[in-house]
Amino acid sequence: MKSAEEIMEILEGFDLTESLRDAAELAGCSPNTVARYVADREAGRLVPGRAAPRPGVIDEFLPKLEELVERSKGKIRTDVAHDKIVAMGFGGSERTTRRAVARIKKAWRAGRRRVFRPWIPEPGMWAQYDFGDGPRIAGVPTILFCFWLAWCRLAGGAAAVGQEPAERGRGDRRGAAPGGWGAHPSAEATTRRP
Repeated sequence: MKSAEEIMEILEGFDLTESLRDAAELAGCSPNTVARYVADREAGRLVPGRAAPRPGVIDEFLPKLEELVERSKGKIRTDVAHDKIVAMGFGGSERTTRRAVARIKKAWRAGRRRVFRPWIPEPGMWAQYDFGDGPRIAGVPTILFCFWLAWCRLAGGAAAVGQEPAERGRGDRRGAAPGGWGAHPSAEATTRRP
């Protein structure tokens, strides 16, 4: 089957030369291929891309295969499914069954996949803060604290000077609390740096 671009080149070559042989030479294919696509275009049957699906030998057994995949929650093996539909009168090969079961399982998994949605903060709903070791000032350790409210132009920061490691968990939050800005977030997202 030719791609849509190749079909377009074949038909453009034919429209330009109005000769099957010359269009085939331009497109790099057989004159019979050019004749087939020109006839399909004139008959209105030309659908670029894929060929129209043909009825398959397994079509009447697809509902049973779908039921087996659903009942087993996608765990059924192809050989087991093949044995079951052979007992029902299926005369095709195991390869046909394997392809059909793979297609059905793929569709089954796609319908049951966990959806991961991005985290989109709502204005005023989430406050986020972070703190970590700051520079030593005159040999005294400092802790830097930063606080911000999602979708807000205001952000606060504070430096706690002279705190020992045991006091770091408490921090100095004066002036950086959400209530100080007149905003009251309903949740806080935290990030802690080592």
